[in-house]
Amino acid sequence: MRLFIFLSLLLVIDLYAFQAFRIFSQSWSRFPRVSMVATYLILSLVAYLYVIGSSNHWFEGVHKNINIYLRAFVFILFFSKFFVAIFVGIDDLRRLLSWFGGQFSSGAAPDLSRSRFLAHMGLIVGALPFISLTYGILRNTYRYKLHRQPMRIKNLPRQLAGLKIVQISDIHSGSFTFKDPIRRGIEIINALKPDLVFFTGDLVNTHAKEMEPYTDVFDKIQAKYGVYSILGNHDYGDYRSWPTHHDKENNFAALKDVHKQMGWNLLLNEHRKIDIDGTTLAVIGVENISGSNRFVTYGNLQQAYQGAEDADLKILLSHDPSHWSSEVIKLFRDIKITLSGHTHGFQFGIEIPGWVKWSPSKYVYKHWAGLYHQHDQHLYVNRGFGVLGYPGRVGILPEITLLELEPAT
Repeated sequence: MRLFIFLSLLLVIDLYAFQAFRIFSQSWSRFPRVSMVATYLILSLVAYLYVIGSSNHWFEGVHKNINIYLRAFVFILFFSKFFVAIFVGIDDLRRLLSWFGGQFSSGAAPDLSRSRFLAHMGLIVGALPFISLTYGILRNTYRYKLHRQPMRIKNLPRQLAGLKIVQISDIHSGSFTFKDPIRRGIEIINALKPDLVFFTGDLVNTHAKEMEPYTDVFDKIQAKYGVYSILGNHDYGDYRSWPTHHDKENNFAALKDVHKQMGWNLLLNEHRKIDIDGTTLAVIGVENISGSNRFVTYGNLQQAYQGAEDADLKILLSHDPSHWSSEVIKLFRDIKITLSGHTHGFQFGIEIPGWVKWSPSKYVYKHWAGLYHQHDQHLYVNRGFGVLGYPGRVGILPEITLLELEPAT
């Protein structure tokens, strides 16, 4: 029934969008007009077959990359048609009101020029997401952007001034389609010669085996004092049905073992103390904690914090940035730095430093990308290294963050 409702909705969008193409091409000669109609119908048919086939597991043996790009094609196609359909719908509403008004007056003949104008406008508006979302896949998926961010800390021990921390987050290895571009991302990280590297969760989409092709890439990350990692909401295997609970537990165990294979120090509601020139830095890592009921909380900050009280600087790794406002700044005022991810910056938005910083993510998360402050506590939200769902990015590029500690003046 859900599939039937979904297909019906797509069909309505399709029929409305087709009217715009029909109006646009009505002055063309026969051959180009028929070619346009045939192309439209073939692309729609491919999309419907994929939707039906996915619901019936027809493509389970098909290569992962084909599935990823077919899914993206269907999304982009109907997302773009939706905007076209809006304008045709507005025209239908206009004509309905005109007809209704004409029942009470002699009224003029319908204005077909307005229909043509709205159809053309719909096609122009629909072309914008089609072009931008396609470009976002072809150009931006692996176009890593380095964000250099000074982190000015009050009463920072002088031994920690200049400490270089690299953060990556939300790898989502199940969404990768190529390996070589990822290697270039790791080369960017290592070229920074970081003192510490932190990974703030969501190594996979669902299944631990998604990382198998990429462990020999991410295990090349080097840092003077080591790589530390935590889990994100996707790492628990909660977003799929498992044959048995035992299978889910085995997957979770395998995922934790992947961190070990790569030489990463996975923190599960615990901390590590690092001695740096006689100064103690505590890296505190919690399992997933969210300020929203939409996500399951597995973490325990009190447990992770216990024993780190005497550290000269405390850095918290917590996947979901809503944890910062829901607990950290209320109860753990001596945790000066919190590093999060999770939002991906919605993989879509507009960022012009000093001018514009916008994404739909801001309507869901108060803290969704970049640096935030409250009193002398700081939160940095990484925009994500990988992608999820839509296999591209528009305006919000995949991020590698370099945080350099400085004393606050």
